[in-house]
Amino acid sequence: MLMAADLPDDVDALRALVLEQTRKLESVDAEVERLRAIIEAFQRHRFGRRSEQLDPDQLLLGLEDAETALAEAEVASEARAGRVRDERPRKINRGALPAHLERIEQVVGVEDTACPCCGGNLHQIGEDVSERLDVVPTTFRVLVTRRPRYGCRACEGAVVQAPAPVRIVEGGIPTEALIAQVLVAKYADHLPLYRQAQIYARQGVQLDRSTLADWVGRAAWYLRPLRDHILERLRRSERLFADETTAPVLDPGRGRTKTGQLWAYARDDRPWGGMDPPMVAYVYAADRKAERPDAHLGGFAGILQVDGYGGYVALGRRRQQVMLAFCWAHVRRKFYELVDSSPVAAEVLRRIALLYAVEEDVRGSSPEQRRAARAARSRPIVNDLHQYLEARLRQLSAKSRLGEAIRYALTRWDGLSRFLNDGRIDLDNNAVERSIRPLALNRKNALFAGSDEGGDNWAVIATLIECCKLNGVNPHEWLTGTLTRLANGHPANSVGDLMPWTAVA
Repeated sequence: MLMAADLPDDVDALRALVLEQTRKLESVDAEVERLRAIIEAFQRHRFGRRSEQLDPDQLLLGLEDAETALAEAEVASEARAGRVRDERPRKINRGALPAHLERIEQVVGVEDTACPCCGGNLHQIGEDVSERLDVVPTTFRVLVTRRPRYGCRACEGAVVQAPAPVRIVEGGIPTEALIAQVLVAKYADHLPLYRQAQIYARQGVQLDRSTLADWVGRAAWYLRPLRDHILERLRRSERLFADETTAPVLDPGRGRTKTGQLWAYARDDRPWGGMDPPMVAYVYAADRKAERPDAHLGGFAGILQVDGYGGYVALGRRRQQVMLAFCWAHVRRKFYELVDSSPVAAEVLRRIALLYAVEEDVRGSSPEQRRAARAARSRPIVNDLHQYLEARLRQLSAKSRLGEAIRYALTRWDGLSRFLNDGRIDLDNNAVERSIRPLALNRKNALFAGSDEGGDNWAVIATLIECCKLNGVNPHEWLTGTLTRLANGHPANSVGDLMPWTAVA
């Protein structure tokens, strides 16, 4: 920023300087507008009609970079213009400051309390208060446990001492809170153990990655009965979502990775006002064979909402007590890929959008209200769409992509239509797909699991962390308390008392 002493005395030189500064300001302002246009484009891709064409994670990374560049350009614009920062609230989500956070107050007073007019003493007549969010980087502390030994002077053979507290890692250095932190960082924040070891090293705490892995494995052993309890509760439900995703696993015998599978089974009754807590359980399997969901679900009898994977179809054929409800989002995706080249695909998407508009109106209503609204509004749309697809299929080549998309929908029509007669059924499988996303993020950062056993541990801990998130529970606090209770011998037949949703019951 130019000071008065830097200004030239010559009028022509002053005019040239003003023109130069104006050009610089215009250049910076143009950059600000360009970055805002980029952010708006990202937002359109994220929330608009074309959102499914971009990977959501990559989109958010690009959006973050653009917003960072915009903030830098705005500061540059203010600095070049010599403007004081605008104290008015900006149109940005600054974040909330929860009441439970510690408040450290600092008072910024005047240097002289004498009145500048008469010299009398000033007294406070009010104040302006602002709050800023501060952070203390991860701070380690050492808990020292002393167990005095006591002896008797009368009979020196007696020595009395309190037993050592039971720990998850016997003879090790971590508290249960530190183990919980490692689990949350790895399975909720997708931070591999070697990176956590690097972070700890910056605080002067030298821990091998293998040491952290040992803690995780011991915790997984204690937590496995809780995952199994959740899976058993899901088996007794009347309605479930199911999905699966790949889990690359190291195959030491061949010196490369093989493709395992993480299966997800979820329940979420909140869209129709159900009172049961939402939950999800993950199960690792070495392959994607059709018998896997059959084995995982045990004696489940009810509605299973799934995508079009043939293993679920085979399950429905083998077990009459399992009724399949298929996912309209997967149908929509098939046509979305063709919308730019096919008016028929565009028309199908328009009609599916009408179904989603009905669902938006009835979300949170009772099953009876949802069923009544669907009977009046959705059923005519579904019936007309069925006729439309059959008519178009007769006009298409059997090998065309549009024909394949239509056949995908028509061969699953009974399952796609099941939501019309049951207000508990959702239009799509998105509830479980949202639970699959954290696994995909962890897979990107960790690249692969070290073994089949590692994949199973992944499933156990991810189950509990995602159940915490579904029920609005802080996973670190819950894991710390739960690991402590397990180490102290919580009864194996009472693991239901430890469930995350009991913390908010």
